[in-house]
Amino acid sequence: MSRILVDQVRSNSASADALTLDGSGNVTVPGNITLSGTATGFPTKATNLIINGAMLVAQRGTSQTGVAANGYATVDRWQATQNGTDAYIESHQVDVASGTTPYTLGFRKAFQIKNGNQSSGAGSNDHVRMSTFLEGRDIANSGWNYKSASSYITLSFWVKSSVAQNFYGFIRSTDGTMQQYPFETGSLSADTWTKVTKTIPGNSNLAFDNNTGGAFELWIHQFAGTDQTASGVTLNAWAAYDGSAKMPDNTSTWYTTDDATFEITGVLLEVGSTASDYPHESYQDSLLRCKRYFNIIGDGSLGYTAMTDAFIWNNGGNEIDFMYTFPVEMRATPSIYQQTGANFFRVLGGGIDAYIDGTWAAQYASKKATSQYSTSDATGDKGHGCHIILNNSSCRFGYSAEL
Repeated sequence: MSRILVDQVRSNSASADALTLDGSGNVTVPGNITLSGTATGFPTKATNLIINGAMLVAQRGTSQTGVAANGYATVDRWQATQNGTDAYIESHQVDVASGTTPYTLGFRKAFQIKNGNQSSGAGSNDHVRMSTFLEGRDIANSGWNYKSASSYITLSFWVKSSVAQNFYGFIRSTDGTMQQYPFETGSLSADTWTKVTKTIPGNSNLAFDNNTGGAFELWIHQFAGTDQTASGVTLNAWAAYDGSAKMPDNTSTWYTTDDATFEITGVLLEVGSTASDYPHESYQDSLLRCKRYFNIIGDGSLGYTAMTDAFIWNNGGNEIDFMYTFPVEMRATPSIYQQTGANFFRVLGGGIDAYIDGTWAAQYASKKATSQYSTSDATGDKGHGCHIILNNSSCRFGYSAEL
């Protein structure tokens, strides 16, 4: 083992020591330190503006089939929407296969859209697409100088299609005069994960209000008809939003292929001109970020278990009331999300063993807490406590403050 023993370090051309070392291991630096080149050994973690970009959280469930998929249905913060389809598309949270590059990079879940049989072909107003929206203040406070063409954000993601083709998407800013930024994935090989990276400059026409309203939208189309596209649209450039020319004309191969699939994971939106390694976070951290927008407290698919404690309050003795404090402040005062049916909720306690007659209605609510009530099909002792039991595997209850 080699060792260099010194008390001072000084340049041959300097008149004073640059470093002085004492016997206790302390280092004295009398002047300024100037570093040139690239420092290594101190990795930084990118800040991801996208929530649930690794598709870990799916509070509503992992699959939606047999109904029109228009809105949030499976993976949190991600929507699947369709129009003009002959057969409904499906949306799923799926596993990333082992041995693939995303898997080796730590991704285990993806958001999938599965096509139906579009037997009448590709109509001019048809579309299938996925999207996620961000609050204005998330962009306004991100550190991106979005008014400057020399300041950048970078979007990167992993994508896989069962059909080999090029796909289009666009970013839309909705505060002020709406702007759009069209882009393409490039030609994808069938059933092969491909990383897509887009470096996006600011623009003087962009505006993002410092509030909780939606202002930044990311749309990725599996297909859009000619009512929404145009051959002359310029890619990778900001322009005024045009609903009839959002992106170039789309190839229809995926849309006209029965059971075609499209998957995405590892979506990262960060300030800067280069793509970083994905900043993986724990499931719990992802879940808490998602609960600002959607918070489920009753899920019958997990078993017939108690949802919450409640009280029987009104004079008739059959009104069931309960209060709930959110684990994180929600984006806005939420609405109730519920999937109900006959005898979906059972009430036990307070001299009652009964079922909820109808749906739950909000009574008092804020971004921090809420109370709600419903009626049971039997009368109990007013003023007593009880439990609410999820009595059907399809039963769901929660709160939504989605963009």
